[in-house]
Amino acid sequence: MSLDAYTNPDFTPVKKIIFLLIAFVGVIICDLFIYAGTATVTTGGRKRRAVLSERFHKMVQLFYEMIISATSVMSFACAYVVLNHIYTLVQAAGIRSGYFALFAHIWSNWKDFVLLMLICLSCVFNTILDKLIIPLNKISREEKASVRMLGMFYVIFILVFLNIIGDESEYSPVMMYYLGLMVGRFVYFDASFKDFLVAIKNTFMKLPLLMLGLSLSGIFCYIGFEAGFLLERNYYIVGAFYTHLFLLVAVFVFRHSRILELIVKVPENGTKQPEDDETDDYEDGSSFTLR
Repeated sequence: MSLDAYTNPDFTPVKKIIFLLIAFVGVIICDLFIYAGTATVTTGGRKRRAVLSERFHKMVQLFYEMIISATSVMSFACAYVVLNHIYTLVQAAGIRSGYFALFAHIWSNWKDFVLLMLICLSCVFNTILDKLIIPLNKISREEKASVRMLGMFYVIFILVFLNIIGDESEYSPVMMYYLGLMVGRFVYFDASFKDFLVAIKNTFMKLPLLMLGLSLSGIFCYIGFEAGFLLERNYYIVGAFYTHLFLLVAVFVFRHSRILELIVKVPENGTKQPEDDETDDYEDGSSFTLR
């Protein structure tokens, strides 16, 4: 058993470049959708262009954060599937000594603790990505927390779909862990009902990003499997994780190249508008405060 069992030898460097270019195109299209949506709700006022730019770049970073979060959570789900598959092979082969036997013993008796450790590692991975590798400085800690919650919904939707189409792996334990984490996020022992409503509202307001991300990853995965870049025998979850790694590379390039900031220029006065410019009017006469 080796890593070759979970990769496609026909996925050559040229094909990987093609797949990466497709990822670039997908991220660009999503950015255009975000710009169109932001432009639709930002109307009127002398500072419209500056406010539009701020909102657009903030929403783009929220979208990037969701891809980062989904990739981090997906890494845990993928690791679980691979480890469980190795355990099944060791059991079927009847190995009683060596490293694989030790692994089978640990997995059989301490699997829950291993899964907990994987969850912690995925959180660390997420923090390293959005703090150091792909720094996202326009969104607050609270906004990151709500988007990370969306990342869990994101992966649960994917796992439910994989169960429906009959993937050979078993995802129920992973989904139960995620559901437990989400319940803990919304309902904790010292939370008031107001805190619960605020958490629900913050997550609900970002559902369009969830739909956009699921559409992007779904189309991207479909292209990968249809083109033969990804193999069904590796489990669909492994292929989905590979696609998210390519999306992550695309996000990294866009974030550090600052292409979007050249196209949609950032206001000269920084990331925060003056107090009297923060309120923008909608077409129906209502107002929206940029926070």
